[in-house]
Amino acid sequence: MEYLLGTDIGTSGTKTILMDTEGNLIAKHLVEYDVLTPRPLWAEQWPDVWLEAARSSIRETVLKSGIAKEDIKGLAVSGLYGGSGIPLDEEMRPVRPCLIWMDRRAQEESDWVLSHIGEEKLLEITQNGADPYYGYTKMLWIKNHEPENWERTKLFLPPNDYVIYHLTGEIVIDYSSAGNIGGIFDMRTRTWSEEMMEAMGIPMEKMPAKLVESTDIAGGLTKEAAESLGLMEGMPVIAGGIDCGAANIGLGVLESGIYAAAIGTSMCAALISDKPVKGNGLIVWPYLYDAKKLSYYFAGGATAGAIVKWFRNTFGGEENNSYDVLNAMAEKIPAGSEGLVVLPYFMGERSPVWDSDAKGTIVGLSLAHTKGHLYRAFLEAVAYSLRDAMEATGEDLGEYILLAGGVTKSRVWRHIFADVTGYPVVCPKQDVEANMGDVILAGIGTGILSYEKVKEWQVLDEKIMPDEKNHEKYNEYFELYHSVYRNIKGRKRKKIWRKEYGAGSKFAEHLTSGIHRRGV
Repeated sequence: MEYLLGTDIGTSGTKTILMDTEGNLIAKHLVEYDVLTPRPLWAEQWPDVWLEAARSSIRETVLKSGIAKEDIKGLAVSGLYGGSGIPLDEEMRPVRPCLIWMDRRAQEESDWVLSHIGEEKLLEITQNGADPYYGYTKMLWIKNHEPENWERTKLFLPPNDYVIYHLTGEIVIDYSSAGNIGGIFDMRTRTWSEEMMEAMGIPMEKMPAKLVESTDIAGGLTKEAAESLGLMEGMPVIAGGIDCGAANIGLGVLESGIYAAAIGTSMCAALISDKPVKGNGLIVWPYLYDAKKLSYYFAGGATAGAIVKWFRNTFGGEENNSYDVLNAMAEKIPAGSEGLVVLPYFMGERSPVWDSDAKGTIVGLSLAHTKGHLYRAFLEAVAYSLRDAMEATGEDLGEYILLAGGVTKSRVWRHIFADVTGYPVVCPKQDVEANMGDVILAGIGTGILSYEKVKEWQVLDEKIMPDEKNHEKYNEYFELYHSVYRNIKGRKRKKIWRKEYGAGSKFAEHLTSGIHRRGV
């Protein structure tokens, strides 16, 4: 029997699994860590935390498995969206912590891009907009605010590719990681855009020159890496890519026209397509399979599972299995949480809302509400966010949607997603995360697995059908959800404008009077 490894570098932990070529899980190991948040809306991490976690999780997984190293034939590495990428000096040492995907500090840089380059040109070349979410705006922030670090930086490298470098000595970047940087990647040609890089003052030499497919072999394990991990020298290391895309691979999504949502710390809800999707405010990058043909059109909340974890940690109490306790409470609460609406914007919001200033909000509280009401309202908020993402595609999403991640462990949450969206929800029977996608990529990259074989792996659970009455009720609450955001946003702008121009200013009144008509 032959075996494969999959390592996923996540926002809060790095996990490795080992599977056989029949799709059976043999061993796994998780190493957890925290994100650094030195200021509000800042989020960063020292890359050596990721590197040591990856090494530890691989080594411990191999040790737990008891499998002979000669029988382990490959490893693929996926990773969180590393935002700017890790700024490295000429010795390949980190210059500063990496500004990861949830960091929102680059608003001024985003505004500068829109005013000096323009959204039309940006979309024409990159198919992506300007926002602090994107890696290129984070690069510009370093350039503008830390010029010494900018000069010291010789190369920006995503988290998974940094680990791959230390395992193989090879410097590569996969298409998904390159495309997700946004504004400097040409989606038409699947190459770095010289025009955009020149316009933004980002030197071409600061980006990895070698672009590879997620199924390509990046290199073989060095002797030193192999000895430290308990593996064979020269064992193939496959490029992998962005972790939410790897999660979709784990769901068996290897073709166009499938809508799938991976819900972990954040939500990545995407339509995989081989033709342009004329959606609203979507993030677009090459998919992890057949990257030159397939694109990943994604939207989704910056904080999905994160707000549910925050609720549990803050209000869950000391009960054992507190998620189970909270889910049991939520099941007893009717759809709509009896008037409670939560805005899940605890770290600003990315696609399709694109608002760095958006804040988490709870509306409708009364003395009659319990912890169960609040918890269910948090679950519903993430489902509303998914519906926003789905509607942003402007496409017919087929007969059902695929759902993966921690959400699949909660029966009540799965039903809420079906009822809110109005779509049947299908979840995998196995706990599918990015790691399974990594194993599949490793298998395809080494030639051990085929497309047909991989499709046999994925066993889907029964469809969860939406309850029509609940869906009708959620349609009303979804409108309320939007209304709450519009009104809060409108009042905030009104306050700013009145402060700027005077409370009695006709200009301020003119600006604010049309807020609701414009749908702000």
